[in-house]
Amino acid sequence: MSTAHLLLSLELLGVFTFALDGALTAMRRTTLDLFGVVTLGIVTAIGGGLLRDVLLGALPPASLRTWYYLATATAGGLLAFAAHALLTRMARPLLLFDTAGLSLFAVTGAQVALEAGVGPGQAVLLGGLTAVGGGTLRDVLVRRVPTILTGGLYAVPALVGAALAVLGPQLGGRPLPWALAGAGVCAALRVGGVLRGWQAPRAVLRTPDELEE
Repeated sequence: MSTAHLLLSLELLGVFTFALDGALTAMRRTTLDLFGVVTLGIVTAIGGGLLRDVLLGALPPASLRTWYYLATATAGGLLAFAAHALLTRMARPLLLFDTAGLSLFAVTGAQVALEAGVGPGQAVLLGGLTAVGGGTLRDVLVRRVPTILTGGLYAVPALVGAALAVLGPQLGGRPLPWALAGAGVCAALRVGGVLRGWQAPRAVLRTPDELEE
């Protein structure tokens, strides 16, 4: 299997897992029918890639030029709807789906950006956008504060994973091992943030009296 085909397979796996996670998250927040569940699963799965492609000028976006992105996202949403009674009682599968989608989209999104001809820094940012964009759109639609704004490690692991996937080949390495390494580091940081309470640095608001001390 060529590197391009493997990266496509990884991206479709990310689409499926994010559709599952997005649909399940939406059902936990509000009451939806089958259409609503599948729609929010699709938004979560392909929303970040749509935003990335629009910014790159790759129109129509990849997820709309072929059938398999929407088909994969729809399958994930349907599975979530059919098995939600079982899956919503299981916290770890939800974390697994979210982590897998985040990690895979971070590295594949960065690779797509590089292939489009942008610089390394821009590719890292677009990899992060691919990873968190769909979930942010879903949260807005269900009137929830987006995950990237509620603390914990979410956007940071995506950016770190994308940076490894981009900078490794710039230093002479092969793209695929660095992409897998980036996905692994992203997953480890995300899981550590959830299970161990790791947080990104936060601004501390100090009163004028405290500043004078």
